[in-house]
Amino acid sequence: MELEIYEALTAVNVPADKARAVVDSINKEIDKRYSLHAAQLATRGDLHEAKGALEVKIAQAQAEIIKWCVGTMFAAVGLFATITKLWH
Repeated sequence: MELEIYEALTAVNVPADKARAVVDSINKEIDKRYSLHAAQLATRGDLHEAKGALEVKIAQAQAEIIKWCVGTMFAAVGLFATITKLWH
């Protein structure tokens, strides 16, 4: 792109030093915009790291759910046995 802009400017009789200055200015603006957004962009490494952390949290949540389900089942069986014993 840089060469194409330079050649287009020199083709319409813009002096080489001024064409080079325009190309440099465009490049600086592109770099400035990129640096502004670079902190907000996620890289593959960032996504892989977040995926790993999310998988760990999901596994922990599954273990917690299983623990509560088993505990609730034991409590329900105990409650049922108590009620059955009281009725007889």
